[in-house]
Amino acid sequence: MLSSFAMPLLFLVIFGVGFNRIIGVLTPGIDFVKFIYPGIVTMTVLMTSVFSGLSVVWDREFGFLKEVLVAPLSRTGIVLGKAAGSATVATIQGSMLLVLAPLIGITLTPLLVIKVIPLLIMISVSLSGLGILIASRMRSQQGFHMVVQLIVFPLIFLSGIFFPVNDVPVWLQMIVKVNPLTYGVDAIRQIFLGGDFTAVPSAMQSGSSIMGITVFGHTMTVLEDVGVIAILGLVLILAATWSFNRQE
Repeated sequence: MLSSFAMPLLFLVIFGVGFNRIIGVLTPGIDFVKFIYPGIVTMTVLMTSVFSGLSVVWDREFGFLKEVLVAPLSRTGIVLGKAAGSATVATIQGSMLLVLAPLIGITLTPLLVIKVIPLLIMISVSLSGLGILIASRMRSQQGFHMVVQLIVFPLIFLSGIFFPVNDVPVWLQMIVKVNPLTYGVDAIRQIFLGGDFTAVPSAMQSGSSIMGITVFGHTMTVLEDVGVIAILGLVLILAATWSFNRQE
């Protein structure tokens, strides 16, 4: 559990100290640490959820998966159980990072926690489906690690965790906006920081916002972000179930 916090805390400390003044120039009243903190919470959930698929590969390598598959259980139930278990662990780990909020100047209220926890659960379930989908086709732990790393790091760096996504080049916007993690980061950031921070015209285009993804000229709200995450989660769980059902 301690090792799972190492990378998120490293990003929060190193990137926060190194780039702390940049976002403050773009938006008065919010520094870079506050800006990336919601993304770091989401990143913790991402890594725990996706890497949970490793248990499927482990079970396959050691023969335990065969015993599970011949048990009087539906394979759909097995996938849902795996997703629920990994989502629980990921949500707990993401929630533990909430204790850092007061240390960086974000007021942590019971209402904020009530809003964030269900969103973390939804994100973790969705990404657990991705991890199980990948693991269902892997035959070795080494192969799983290689594939997951090729997927996880682009998801992290192209999700708006470290920079506002509305004012990057058009080609990069297209990539960022098809990244499902982008909408989870944006939803949690809006809950933590609110949606009324606008950029200084001299630093960015007048009226642009560092929160709220603009899709076809429309700025996404928290509920719309949640809708995208829910649809994504359903698709990934169904795909993981289909793939798992095709196992020998």
